[in-house]
Amino acid sequence: EKKQYFVAFSQCNNAEPYRAAQNALMQKLFNEAGDVKLVIADAQQDNSKQVAQVETFIRQKPDLLIVAPNERAALTAIMGQAIEAKIPTFCLERDILQPNYTSYVHSDNLAIGRLAGQYIVDQLQKKNGKPAGNIVQMRGLLGVEGEIKRDAGAKEIFSKYPGIRIVAEPVADWIQAKAKDRMTEVLRSQPKIDIVYGHNDPMAIGAYLAAKELGRDNDMVFVGVDGLGGPAGGIKKVIDGVLGATFVYPLCVDKTVEIALKMLRDPAFKPEKDVQIPSVMVTPDVAADLYKKLTVEGQ
Repeated sequence: EKKQYFVAFSQCNNAEPYRAAQNALMQKLFNEAGDVKLVIADAQQDNSKQVAQVETFIRQKPDLLIVAPNERAALTAIMGQAIEAKIPTFCLERDILQPNYTSYVHSDNLAIGRLAGQYIVDQLQKKNGKPAGNIVQMRGLLGVEGEIKRDAGAKEIFSKYPGIRIVAEPVADWIQAKAKDRMTEVLRSQPKIDIVYGHNDPMAIGAYLAAKELGRDNDMVFVGVDGLGGPAGGIKKVIDGVLGATFVYPLCVDKTVEIALKMLRDPAFKPEKDVQIPSVMVTPDVAADLYKKLTVEGQ
């Protein structure tokens, strides 16, 4: 009889579109494998809940554990316990404070931040005739690696241009509805905004919706990160003119499942400790082709 493997996945928050896309793709790929039972736990953006869920998984002794950490510090120790229990453990696209994992599959958020920063500089040059203007940064959950590095990468670029001012940095925890509320507050206090840089697409879209309600959406360019396919994803929002650009933050699921299946089926296989997947900038000139490609691939 064919061996059935048990894979446990602790997802930090099912509510974000990016997370839902991760879940759907992981379920699809493991289903296609035919010999894996996948169980997904939703931490609902709650550190203590995620730690408790991982503790439960450790007791259940899965053949492999995947964790998308809600926050770095909170998940470090419990993932160390999984490693001590000899459970192959993957860190999925968010890091932790210590390398308590078998393999870390991710993209380079610092590079994405730099790409976004340079795109914003170019847009300001085009709009104002010089690399100068007012920027609103819509920040994700503070303390998360993606938020920290998308912020740092962009600011590294902005620091070269004294005419660029960040006039507000509201925190919206990756959530579109929160971003809309925070942006409404910013719009009431800031008469001149050139660019809104959302650290993910839902926050950039939330900011756009707030500006549209107040009749100011044509005054500024909205930039996001995630670049999901599908009718609600960032790539379609670039096609529709809602976002000026987005940057594909790979789901990292394809590579994670590929490595996981090799490990499950071949105990001698040793994966790389750090696996990095490149990002792609999505602007209107490439968005339609990329959208079609992802649609064909089922993403």
